[in-house]
Amino acid sequence: MTGKSSGGWTTLQLEINYPQVFGGAWSISPDPSDFHDFIGVDLYAPNANIYQKPDGTPVPFWRHHDKVIVTMEQFVRLEDVQGTYGGQFASFEWVFSPKGPSGSPEPMFDRATGAVYPEVAQYWHDHYDLAYLAEKNWPQRGSMLKGRIHLYIGTADSIYLDGPAHLLEARLKKLGADPHFTYVPDKTHFDIYSIGNDSDGLFDVLAAEMYAVAGPHEVRKEHLITQAK
Repeated sequence: MTGKSSGGWTTLQLEINYPQVFGGAWSISPDPSDFHDFIGVDLYAPNANIYQKPDGTPVPFWRHHDKVIVTMEQFVRLEDVQGTYGGQFASFEWVFSPKGPSGSPEPMFDRATGAVYPEVAQYWHDHYDLAYLAEKNWPQRGSMLKGRIHLYIGTADSIYLDGPAHLLEARLKKLGADPHFTYVPDKTHFDIYSIGNDSDGLFDVLAAEMYAVAGPHEVRKEHLITQAK
């Protein structure tokens, strides 16, 4: 499997939860997989706030390399204009949150103040924090997951998603999962696929890596011999 951004998170989720079905995930710039770093915010920290860091400075949401384009609060305010339809953060809640009394998902944070609701964050942790789930279920699934998780992300990811990727990699390494993470220098969320003058060059890299694992027996054997050398 492969996917990018929210699709990248989905491929990780499917691989971590159903390794008996899926033979490998090549995730590109995935949404946060460890909620200790949810776009720069530790959702589990006491008095966690989406809008402000502990020192009171704004939490950035979007950057172009070293320049902050929009803060978290500014981005959420823009989404408010869309009304109940919501936007990016509403989509996170529709995936991760428990159902509220109205049938809609419980909000993860107070839209007015940015304060995180701990009980909702705990639900996110127990059901959708992929680093936690990988560790929790490692005794049952670890043998099937080893070596199967691949991830590509830019060091200048526009939405700071390289942060949670590092946390997931550290957790997987601690488990002995043999993860394959590649941090592409200076690439953003939007040019991650480009290699040189080829805007889709990464597709060829992914295809070759997948074929080396899932191709004909002779190809897999040759790949393993090359690796051994």
